[in-house]
Amino acid sequence: MARTPHDSPAKATRTRVPLLRRPGVARALAPWCVGLLMLGIWQAWCTLGAVPAYLVPSPAAIIEQLLQDWPMLFVSLLATLKITLLAFAVATVLGVAIALLFVQSPLIEASFFPYAVLLQVTPVVAIAPLIIIWVKNTTAALVVCAMLVALFPVISNTALGLRSVNPGLVSLFRIHRATRWQTLVRLRIPGALPYFFGGLRISSGLSLIGAVVAEFVAGTGDSGAGLAYQILQAGFQLNIPRLFAALLLITVTGVVLFGLTVWLSRVCLRGWHDSEL
Repeated sequence: MARTPHDSPAKATRTRVPLLRRPGVARALAPWCVGLLMLGIWQAWCTLGAVPAYLVPSPAAIIEQLLQDWPMLFVSLLATLKITLLAFAVATVLGVAIALLFVQSPLIEASFFPYAVLLQVTPVVAIAPLIIIWVKNTTAALVVCAMLVALFPVISNTALGLRSVNPGLVSLFRIHRATRWQTLVRLRIPGALPYFFGGLRISSGLSLIGAVVAEFVAGTGDSGAGLAYQILQAGFQLNIPRLFAALLLITVTGVVLFGLTVWLSRVCLRGWHDSEL
């Protein structure tokens, strides 16, 4: 069949890809589809099986309780988020400083890195009561507890990134008589950024976990009580829907923090680093 004048080779060969078959759309929708399927199964099991709410509440009951107790839970969420962000910031600054110190000398790293590992493997539940006793301010004590949980990933990943530079590039910098500061700023730090952001992704979630665990141990019940206190109170009162609602807020907060660190990594590395090209 003869081609009409209005047809062009580009238009003839162009094919319209369905929306759901596009890789980006499919990857974005797949987790939501799995989550909705699991929630549907959960809701159907609770409804058809007449499961009591004090054993396992249905998703609808959890959302209803969340909306009902939103003013109280929102204040507790802000209290927990405050501890989490403060601990995350302190862990980031302190972890980067320690990693920069470790990379200056193998002897310094060999001397102090085992103590960083010792700090990581020590359960925060065991030392949190001591920290709360030693540190008089409750907020500062909770921040210290959460910071100790989140510190090691920043130290480990940043130190690994600072050491993982191309030896040829290091030799090139030495040939051009670059100072240690120039080598650190222009070679080691840019090369360590993917490792650093990887540590931030882990540390963000650990900061939240440390804040919740510290609140459990502290047992603060004043107006600034966090979500851990609401979970404890809901358990004592057998208000299981409120307990699950508080857990839902903690989970969503952790996902949001992880997403923010991923977004920050892409913004900082996009356009020049191989990991984001």
